[in-house]
Amino acid sequence: MNNKVISDIFLSCFNQIPQKIERCAVGIGNNVYIVECGNTKYIFRSSIAENAYENTVYWLKKLYLLDIPVPKVFFFGKKAGYNYLILNYIEGKDIGLVYQELHEQEKRKIAKELIEIQRRVASLSASHIDDSWSWMQFIDEMLERAEVRIIKNGYFDSEKVKRIREQKKILEEYFLSVEPIFYLDDISTKNLLIFNGQISGIIDIDWMGIGDNLTFIALTYVALLNMNYETDYVDYLLEERGYTDLERRAFLFYSLLFCVDFMGERGTQFGDKIIDVNECIINRLNYIYEKLWNMWCEKEYI
Repeated sequence: MNNKVISDIFLSCFNQIPQKIERCAVGIGNNVYIVECGNTKYIFRSSIAENAYENTVYWLKKLYLLDIPVPKVFFFGKKAGYNYLILNYIEGKDIGLVYQELHEQEKRKIAKELIEIQRRVASLSASHIDDSWSWMQFIDEMLERAEVRIIKNGYFDSEKVKRIREQKKILEEYFLSVEPIFYLDDISTKNLLIFNGQISGIIDIDWMGIGDNLTFIALTYVALLNMNYETDYVDYLLEERGYTDLERRAFLFYSLLFCVDFMGERGTQFGDKIIDVNECIINRLNYIYEKLWNMWCEKEYI
């Protein structure tokens, strides 16, 4: 979508012509812009996908009512073949960008607040979830997706996925016991905005996770390992959430699951973007996998 179309949309919605339109270097499958009108900033998202923001608008409105710091929806619609969404701008940076600047107490406070947010999300009714829903299906689909991508891209050994699949039976009873409970599943080192050492917003909510919210902590763990950062924040998240010995074991399984998912993404094209891959990235992810695998085999934990 070009700037002229964006300007026309803002003129129609706010009766103002933007003074500045800046494309953000984020978003897979979406074009994301920061648009300034007078002294106010907005987030403008556009996509060619049909009904691209139907779920986004639905969930943002639901979460906003729970007093969760998500963007407010101003306008959404379609123009020039694009679906668009206009949100308020939230000051802050992804936690991964400021992580090394955070002090221990700030990390603890963020972890405490985030787990409380997840508890509020869990209060959303899941009564409309289909009876065929299965957490085991989620596990199988994640493994299948990683395996297909790894084989197609050829940068990693698909045997790594096979090894995890063979271990699934150890936690089969646990996976079958997981209930369809809502949670924010895509907040790790991204999508969680931090400003002045505290949570300022949660963004890019296009869907909602359903099942075991340990996965968002495992995703965070693998993302931090991939950035070669300390993982004390993960300890704080686990402490705030609480866990049994069996859940700690499941957490490690999920960490392996996300590790091969990361491997599968490397070299994969999403829209007009190809996820970076090089020798350093390959070696790092292989190292992380072996570290997690050894912990799994030795029944150790972080």
